[in-house]
This record gives sequence, structure tokens and C-alpha cells, in this order.
Amino acid sequence: MELVWKQAEKKKELRIRYCMYEPPNRTFHGHARLLSSDVYSQYESIRQGKQEIPKYFNFASDVLDKWSEIEKAGKRPSNPAFWWVNGEGEEVKWSFEELGFLSRKVANVLTKECGLQKGDRLILILPRIPEWWLVKVACMRAGIVIIPGTSQLSAKDILYRLQASKAACIVTTDKLAPAVDSVASQCQLLKAKLMVSKGSREGWLNFTELYQNQSADHSCIKTRIQDPMMIFFTSGTTGSPKMTQHSQGSLGFRPLLSERYWLDLTPSQMIWNTADTGWILTSIASFFDPWVFGSCVFMHNLPQTDSEVILNSIHRFHCVVIAFLVFNSLRRYKFLSLKYCISGGEPLNPEVMEQWKSYTGLDIHEVYGQTEMGVICSISKGMKIKPGSMGKAAPLYDVQIVDKNANILPPGQQGEIAIRSKPIRPLGFFSEYLDNPKKTAESERGDFYVTGDRGTMDEEGYFQFIGRDDDIIISSGYRIGPFEVESALIEHPAVVETAVVSSPDPLRGEVVKAFVVLSPTFPSTDLKSLTRDLQDHVKKTTAPYKYPRKVEFVKELPKTVTGKIKRNELRDKEWGRI
Repeated sequence: MELVWKQAEKKKELRIRYCMYEPPNRTFHGHARLLSSDVYSQYESIRQGKQEIPKYFNFASDVLDKWSEIEKAGKRPSNPAFWWVNGEGEEVKWSFEELGFLSRKVANVLTKECGLQKGDRLILILPRIPEWWLVKVACMRAGIVIIPGTSQLSAKDILYRLQASKAACIVTTDKLAPAVDSVASQCQLLKAKLMVSKGSREGWLNFTELYQNQSADHSCIKTRIQDPMMIFFTSGTTGSPKMTQHSQGSLGFRPLLSERYWLDLTPSQMIWNTADTGWILTSIASFFDPWVFGSCVFMHNLPQTDSEVILNSIHRFHCVVIAFLVFNSLRRYKFLSLKYCISGGEPLNPEVMEQWKSYTGLDIHEVYGQTEMGVICSISKGMKIKPGSMGKAAPLYDVQIVDKNANILPPGQQGEIAIRSKPIRPLGFFSEYLDNPKKTAESERGDFYVTGDRGTMDEEGYFQFIGRDDDIIISSGYRIGPFEVESALIEHPAVVETAVVSSPDPLRGEVVKAFVVLSPTFPSTDLKSLTRDLQDHVKKTTAPYKYPRKVEFVKELPKTVTGKIKRNELRDKEWGRI
């Protein structure tokens, strides 16, 4: 989840991950016939505590197939369940019935052609194409555990994931097939390779040919609510990625148990989320949560981020997710269908929120979450928006600010953001860090799961993000969060990207150091003068003691495959650890 604000060539670029749209001439609220048949509404007694959480649950049969039945009975608006375009004239629209039909065929490919069984693991590395959704649903029908990955993975990354997960199958495109082949001999448990391509390759099964010729006769396997469903490799900033395992309950049943808080969707609405398919956000915002409400998931292939393509898509398809938009382009458009904008990942500075509202007339609702438990805090519809705040705790979670001994801190006091995990572990929690009991145990402190993020909570229960626990800089006794300094620097027209870490200092113990990527069009002949200019800018923008006493100009910042800045790598370099 990410929203990024950049300045280059006097243009300001905004990235919003997902927004909501209601197509014209379609209604939902006020139709009792539709409301009474809503899949979400059928679980009301469980949300009220009148019934136990079911022992068995499968998202494919208990949610998607239920919507298919409602659809066939004429009790759902004529909105597609899935709508995909690629900008080159190709378009795919599926109803829930069609999604069920096609996914059953794919389930037969996985079980009959690939020989996979319940509990086997499948690595899924596909861009934003319809097959990603088909394979996911098919895996759920067959009880196969899905391991999504970003298409930016290298051969080394793929090797690590294949070996660590003991995956029996991999599904990818012809673009990544050579990388897989270069390491496949080192993966003895890999028994099937499926390629989504019009062509063929030695040693690979052609996904499209196989599933088109398969029978659609498949019975969804019975799964317990705690059975594993997905594994996400969390990139982190230190060490190798951890395998974060989620269950049918933590991902599939969670939105049925939650109140309508961060995504208050209806069957007549559509959502477009532009995150990478390898991230948990796409599983939540483009799969589980909207389909629980019977909404349409819209997707554009977007091989490259192009603001004009996105704007044209919004107008052509009446869609309203705004991603990677240049503000100069925004001036030319009116977003009449836009209903709701959400951002997450790192906190927004107030300037971004003000600029966005001035062009669209809409507020940005921030959310905060992690791979381990999805959305933790959010600013829901109707809530007061406080600049710099990421909202209140999600309904399933008791979120607190705690100290190093897991004592709850009073409002306004800085500590670590934590979620109560004992005596009852909330349903939305990940099951464990697979094959890593030490990391699983280290994530717990007293009765809480500790996020590793620092923050504060005010008297009204609103949380504010400060920074990663190990990113906090203590200089002359002052605790400085890197985000505050980075937000100030990024407002300067010379700065495209920046990362702030601690640097050793004989007098103050440590000081703030900023690594800065300059705009290619900004004159940088006098870097000493520019350094002073940046320092003065920070002093004027935030508390003066937070200004970077050291500034280093770099061509690029080190990042993980999911785009997170490796601040630990920069910090270790500063402290002579590498």
C-alpha cells in the first residue's frame, strides 16, 4: 500500500493505491430484495456473537459460489464480478458464474495435469492479467496453498522462494520462464511448471491450452477455517524474507466477520487497486474484500505506469482509481464518479492531502496495515480526518501503544504500535512465520503482537505513525522520526526521493543524515549551496532540531523487490557495519 509524492520538473506526482466507484444508473441501497440476499448479510448473526464461527470454510464455495447463485436468481445488479482491460483493445468481463466455470477448469489443470493435491504449494508470479485471479480461485477450490510473487523477482529471488517454500508448482509468464529454468535444477520438489503464454517452451506446460480443453466438472474441496491458504514472503529491511502464512479464516472469513469499515462496498460498485499482484494489498483490495460484498474488481494491465493511460481509462470505463497521476494532468479532468479515495503504506504529508482535495473535492482516507494481519487502522467513511493520522483501530483488533515491557502507554506518549494477541488470537492474524518459530516468538511481547513500528495514540483513539522502531534517531536526547524529515525534504523542488537515517556524531551521539536523489533537471553544480538550502528548508518546515546535519546526494536508493527503501543498509554503512 503506497502513496508517493514526488516533485520533478515542477510537476507533482501522486500515487493512490485504490479508490471506489459507483457506475451510473445502478442502485443498491434501498433495495430490500438485494440486501436480504447479500452474502455479507448472511453472516450477521456471527458478527453479533449469536452464532459460532464455522469450523469449515472455503472462500470459493462459501462466498464466490454463493454470489453466483444470487446472480442466477436475478438478485444482484448487472455489474460484472471482474473487468480487465489492457489498453490495446483486449477486454475481459466475467460474472461470478463465469468466474466459477473457468476456475473449475483451472482447478482440474492443477490436480489432473500437474498432479497437485490439497496442501501442496504453488508459486504464482503473474502481472495484472486475468489468469492471476483464475489460478487463485482454482487453488482455493483444490486446497492448494498460493504463494504470490512480484514479476520483478530475479532468478536468485525465485530460487530462494522455491527452496524455502518447497513449492511443487510454479505459474508464470514466458518472460520469467528463463529465470525459473536457470535455477529449477536446484529445486528437487518442483514437479510442474505452467507458463501463461501463446507460445511454448520445453519443459513447461501451456496454461491456456490446458485449461481451455479441461472439463468444468470439479467439486470444491472441504477446508477447515484454519487451513493454510496463502503464504506471503515479507521483504523486511533486515535478513531474508520471512514466509508469512495466512489461513482460510484470516484472509477469506475475516472480511465477513469485520464491520464495514475501510471498504464499505456494494454489489453495484467497482474498485480499482493498482498495487502489484505480489503484495497482500492486491489479495485484500482486489480479491477478498470486494468480492465478499459482491462488488466488481476492475483491473488494467498497466505494464508501465502512465498517467495519461490511467486518466483515459477512468473516462472510458467510468472508473475512478487514480494512480501515479501528474497534477498538471489532473487539472484537465473532472472526477464525477469518484466516491472514495484510500491511501496507505507511508503517511501522507498535509500538502499532498490538500492538493488532492483541491483537484478532486475528495478527502484521502488513510489506512495502516501489515502483511501479518492486513488492515490494522483506518479512517473510515464519516470519520473525522486528522492530518498525519492513520485513523482508529480496525474492528477486529485491540490496538495499543506499548513500551518495551508491553505496558500500555497513555495517550500522547510515544511507543510501539501493538495488537492484543492473547488470550484470544484475532481471526485476521497470520498463522505463523513458516519454519521460523524464533521469529514468530519474537513478534510477541506479553499479550501483544508488536509491529516494529512506533507511533502515538491521542485521546480520541486516533493513531499517528512515527517510523520503524529501528529507524528512530536519538540525537542529543531528541527522538526524531525519519518520516518527518523526509516529508519536509520531498517538498523541495530539487528532491525526487530521499531516505533519512542516523549517523554517528562525537558530540550528539548520532545525528540526522539524508540521502537525496535529485531531479535530473535541477541544476546541481553547487552542492554545498544546495545542501544549505535543503537544511534551511527543513528547519522552516518542521522543528529545527530535526534538520539533517549531513546530506549525501546519490543516484538511487537501495530497495527491496517490493519497493521498500532499505534504510538499514544505509544506516549500517554510516555506522561502519558493512
